[in-house]
Amino acid sequence: MLTIDKITNLCKQYGFIFQGSEIYGGLANTWDYGPLGSKMKNNIKDFWRKRFIQERANSYEIDSSILMHPKVWEASGHVSNFNDLLVDCKECKSRYRVDNLISEHDSSIKVDLMSNEEMLEYINKNKVECPKCHKSNFTDIRQFNLLFQTYRGVLNDSKNLVYLRPENAQGEYINYLNVQRTMRCKIPFGIGQIGKAFRNEITPGNFIFRTIEFEQMEYQTFCKKGNDEEIYEYFKEYAKDFFVDLGINKEKLRFKNHDKLAFYAKAACDIEYLFPFGWGEINGTHNRTDYDLNQHQKISGQNMEYLDSDNNEKYIPYVVESTIGVDRAFLTLLCDSYEEETLQDGTKREVLKLKPFISPYKVAVFPLVKKEHKDKAYELYELLSKYFSCTYDDTANIGKKYRRQDVIGTPLCITVDENTIKDNTVTIRDRDSMKQEVVNTNDLIQYIENKIKI
Repeated sequence: MLTIDKITNLCKQYGFIFQGSEIYGGLANTWDYGPLGSKMKNNIKDFWRKRFIQERANSYEIDSSILMHPKVWEASGHVSNFNDLLVDCKECKSRYRVDNLISEHDSSIKVDLMSNEEMLEYINKNKVECPKCHKSNFTDIRQFNLLFQTYRGVLNDSKNLVYLRPENAQGEYINYLNVQRTMRCKIPFGIGQIGKAFRNEITPGNFIFRTIEFEQMEYQTFCKKGNDEEIYEYFKEYAKDFFVDLGINKEKLRFKNHDKLAFYAKAACDIEYLFPFGWGEINGTHNRTDYDLNQHQKISGQNMEYLDSDNNEKYIPYVVESTIGVDRAFLTLLCDSYEEETLQDGTKREVLKLKPFISPYKVAVFPLVKKEHKDKAYELYELLSKYFSCTYDDTANIGKKYRRQDVIGTPLCITVDENTIKDNTVTIRDRDSMKQEVVNTNDLIQYIENKIKI
C-alpha cells in the first residue's frame, strides 16, 4: 500500500527532495529539492508555460517582486482578513487549525459553513481529541494572521514593515495596466506567473502538500463582465486537461465547489486528487469579479479602467483565476506514477511511470563491461547530453542499473557493448515494457526524440 512516508523516503533516497536544514535537525515544513527533484520541478513548470502561455493567444508571463508595497496587501484584504482559526491543547500545548481538527474527526462536516462559536461548540460537544495526547481540553478559538512580516530599512527608527507575498496574484493585478499598455492587449487577455509564496500557517504535514514556502503557477484572465462565467467554466476543464496530459489518472481527479465563497468571489471550484491521505486540492479556479482591481484603484488612486477602443467603453475588468501549486503537482505525479511490480522471475521492482517529458532524466547510458566499454559509453553520453537530460552509470551490474533508473522514472536505458564497437549499434531498453531494441547510433537522436516528445 502506498503511503506518504514511502514517497518521502523514496525522494530522500534518490535525490528528489531533502528535509530543509537537515544537518541542524530540520526546520518544520520546509523542503529542499535535490538534483532529480529540481529537474522534474522545472519540467512541470515548462509544461505549464507551454499550455498556459505559449499555446494561448494574448497570454503573457511576468515575474513580479516577492516584496511589494505594504498597501498592496491592505488593498487585497490580506492584512485584515488573512487568518487561520487556531486552538491550543491545554494538556500538551500543541496548536491546531480548527478546521483540520473537525475534518479529521468527521470528514462529512462542512467546516467552511460554521461560525467560530459553532466550531467550538462542536469540539466540546463531540469531545474532539488532541491528535498528540488524545485529551479533549482546548483553548478558545483565536485568529492567527498568516502573513510573514519583515522590515525594510537599516536604522531602527527608519524601518518600514513589509510582507513576504502570500500569493502571486496581486503581482499580476498591479501590473495589469503595464502589460496591457506595452503588449497592446485587447480583452480578454491573460497574465501568468510562476513564483514563490509564503504563508505562516500551522501545517498538518503530508510531506510537501502544505508548506510555509511554496511555488505557484498562476494565470489571470482579464475579461468583460458578462463573459466571466463562460471563461470560468472553460478554465475549470482546461486545468483538468492539464493534469490529465501530465499523466495523472483522471479517475483520481474530481471537481469540488466551495461551500463558502470568499467575500470577493462570484464562484470558486477546486480540482482534488485522491492522495494516500485522502482528497486534497491541487488546483483552484476562481471568479474574482472586479474586486481586486477596484480595491487597487481605491487604495492607490490610480485609474484601473480598461478602454475598449472598438466602442469607446471604459470599465474595470473581471478576473478569472486558475492557480496550480508546483509542489502539489509534483507530489501528485509521484503518487500517481509510483508502482510496485512483481516480475516473472518473482523479483519485485519499484518504478515511476512518469511521462517521458516529465522524467528528470530522459536517457541513461551504461557500459556493459566497465573495463571494455567505458570509453565508448561515455563518448555516447557526452553526445546525447547536448540534446537530452542524461545520466551515466558504470557501477554495479546491468540489472541493478536498470532498477535504479526504473525507480527514478528514466524512460530509456542505453547499453554499450561489443556490437557498439563493431557495428555502431546499441541496445535500448524501455522502462515500462522492459523490452529491448537494437538501434544504430546514427539514428539514436531521432529515435529518442520520437520516444520522449510531449
